[in-house]
Amino acid sequence: MSKAALITGGAKRIGKKLALALASRSYDIALHFNSSVSEAQETASQIREYGVKCTTFRCDLAVEEELLSLIPRAVEEFPELEILINNASIFQKGTILESEPVFFDRHLAINFKAPYFLSRDFARVCKQGQIINILDTRIARNDFSYAVYTLSKKALSELTKISAREFAPGIRVNGIAPGIILPPPDKSEDYLDKLAARIPLRKKGDLDSVIESLNFLLLNKFVTGQFIYVDGGENLE
Repeated sequence: MSKAALITGGAKRIGKKLALALASRSYDIALHFNSSVSEAQETASQIREYGVKCTTFRCDLAVEEELLSLIPRAVEEFPELEILINNASIFQKGTILESEPVFFDRHLAINFKAPYFLSRDFARVCKQGQIINILDTRIARNDFSYAVYTLSKKALSELTKISAREFAPGIRVNGIAPGIILPPPDKSEDYLDKLAARIPLRKKGDLDSVIESLNFLLLNKFVTGQFIYVDGGENLE
């Protein structure tokens, strides 16, 4: 029997790795993207090499009408949808003093409101399966240099716990909180090396570490409402 997963922001970076990992486990993939058209097409082609089905879904998660249409569109194409990964996010620097309403609203719309309503619609329609929210090790701290981003991820972590209670027993909800895994688009690997020198394990992580956490959550059916920090101990600081 076929099975399917929807990954938001699945065209590149961590989202792409998650999509390919699920394809390797014989999941058909509903691949969400917004502006990364060429990357989505390339990732979809790589997914299909695993012999599974992949359909791309363009959607601006900050536009409410588009957001609310995503789960119905995905389920129409993949009635066997059983996994939702809320991965899409924006990550922009800005303290509270530097933040303006537009900046605030877009972060909350994409990083929190979108996962909230996608989770709601997934639970309403699918009723069984698993939701995995991609968090950030920053949820354990109060770094104000990325104030709105951090607050949006903290809110998503609380949603993870609340929805795990509400959606049980049919749907498990968990989070993966990566740390120093990938540099921001405007930074190099050297940037990560400098950051890694400050954390307990004194090294940066890799995407395979994130996938190992994904595999654990897929296999261990007695885990819900939990976060896995994939951060070399950074959250302990």
